[in-house]
Amino acid sequence: MAQAAVPARLGFLLMEGFPMACLTSAIEPLRAANEITGRREFQWRLVGEDGTPVRSSAEVRFDPDMALADAEGLDYLMVLASPTSRFENPRRAYGQLRWLDRSGIVLGAFSGGIFPLARSGLMEGYRCSVHWCYEAAFKAEFPEITASGSAILRDRRRYTVSGAGAVFDLMLRLIEERLGRDAMTEVACWFQHPFVRDEDASQKVPVAKLGGTDDMLPGPIREAIRIFAEHIEDPIQISDVASAVDLSERHLERCFKQATGQSPLKYYRLMRLKKARQRVLYSTDTITEIAQSVGYASSTPMARHYAEAFGVNPHDERRRLNGLRGLAGAMPPRD
Repeated sequence: MAQAAVPARLGFLLMEGFPMACLTSAIEPLRAANEITGRREFQWRLVGEDGTPVRSSAEVRFDPDMALADAEGLDYLMVLASPTSRFENPRRAYGQLRWLDRSGIVLGAFSGGIFPLARSGLMEGYRCSVHWCYEAAFKAEFPEITASGSAILRDRRRYTVSGAGAVFDLMLRLIEERLGRDAMTEVACWFQHPFVRDEDASQKVPVAKLGGTDDMLPGPIREAIRIFAEHIEDPIQISDVASAVDLSERHLERCFKQATGQSPLKYYRLMRLKKARQRVLYSTDTITEIAQSVGYASSTPMARHYAEAFGVNPHDERRRLNGLRGLAGAMPPRD
């Protein structure tokens, strides 16, 4: 294959608290592709809002190569952030992102980076991949944006990825498109990457108390869980779910316990509480608003069930995180 005239140029915009695994999962396969071909097929630059060091989620600091205002000559710019990360100067940062969009580069986000990218207004009219552990908080903040459970979603000039493993898969796709399948396969084998996910592959979601993932469950149980997921705000009776999956309530109970180790009712409640916890951790909604969003009439019973499930009261968890959020440049939640 003929050498391309110029390397593919990628920028990684780092915000406080960004997931370090996503950054290494992006850079390492590109570095390997360069070594395998003996050519600089890919270049990358670390970008910060103002060029000062940025602390990752693992407390490791990175020195950006350039400030966002100086980012130009890129083919891609990917945002890496925590869901609670905020720009110090949002107007200037969003303006620069919009300018980059007008210049024709591909914009994207890894994991929690979809939150600041969506806040810029640049995801309007696009679909995006949202990690399952952020889904409830994202949908609450951005109800007008279509959030997908796909691990990777490329919608025109928007590339969004749910987590570090999927970031590696996206980089393999870019390598394949530029260098061919043989080069991509060799890079994957360098890292003993077991498989390359299709772009329509769904995220793996853990099954509570089982140690497996939801795609391992029997069909009727998966369908029951899907129905539960559609009725987070307006709880549905277990008997109605049993009828919907064509099982008796008693048989559903037995099958559910065998498959998940829990009764349908306990599993359903924990699903709702996990959605509540996402919003406690990653949104500014009040605890009362959160309780109502997961089907509780008031915050008191939810707080009790929350403490039983997670070992901490939602108010206490919020207070404990306020200091950390402040360090990460996030806006403190309303209590």
